[in-house]
Amino acid sequence: MSVDTATVAAQTREAAPRKRRRSKGSGDWFAVIATFVVVVGGWEAVVRIADISAIVLPPPSLIAVKLYDGIVYGTFLPNLGYTLTETVLGFAIAAVLGITLGALVAEIRWVRRAIYPYIVAFQTVPKIALAPLLVIWFGFGMTSKVIVAVTVAFFPVIVNTIEGLQNTDHQRIDMIRAMGAGRFETFRRVKLPSALPYIFAGLDAAIVLSLLGAVVGEFMGSRAGLGNQILIFNSVLDIAGSFAVLILLSVIGFLLHLILVMVQKRVVFWTQVHAVSSGA
Repeated sequence: MSVDTATVAAQTREAAPRKRRRSKGSGDWFAVIATFVVVVGGWEAVVRIADISAIVLPPPSLIAVKLYDGIVYGTFLPNLGYTLTETVLGFAIAAVLGITLGALVAEIRWVRRAIYPYIVAFQTVPKIALAPLLVIWFGFGMTSKVIVAVTVAFFPVIVNTIEGLQNTDHQRIDMIRAMGAGRFETFRRVKLPSALPYIFAGLDAAIVLSLLGAVVGEFMGSRAGLGNQILIFNSVLDIAGSFAVLILLSVIGFLLHLILVMVQKRVVFWTQVHAVSSGA
């Protein structure tokens, strides 16, 4: 009887944190939806009551119509595919370069002394000012937009990679070296796993910055893409259409962030276990 009582008590303790997380998640979603309704409803009411021109500030209802028409009947989806391709390519290149160079800078002293100051100096250059030059050098096609995305997204990845590798617990390093592990084995088994949360933090920032870089590159000169679509709408004073594209870009950026978070939960799974145990 006492064993059954202890089992029930243990199950109750395990179920309590799950119930709290579910209730907290429901409350968060309610707050998000309520905020959306208040903001959009207030926006619509102000525009209607004040009779503001759609050229100055279009109502959300008109923006929704433009968004629906652009997706179903218009050119939003082909342009979205173009911009998304630039974003993914720029992010992938920035991730590979950032992680590779970050590991070299963190692990090899002469590389750190020779390269890292130039990386920091390059980061201070305004990328918007650099974008027109890249368009001139590489043309109006996709290549120049991918390069802009890489230049914008590269720095967060390399900085977080270096930070993560340099903040590895020295006791763990000493332990595995005492067991006879070499430099590469120490890097692979201890330093890289410890740095993964930092690396994914950099990748999370980079995926959104890649989208921003691709759109900025399209502003400078492009034949397609959502940035080009915004320029077309602005040229004919279709402000509602521009807002619709901006909303579409926001949704895509948020979805890319969610995908990366899902990947992080599968790759860096031990941080989730630690978070659950700490919450319990």
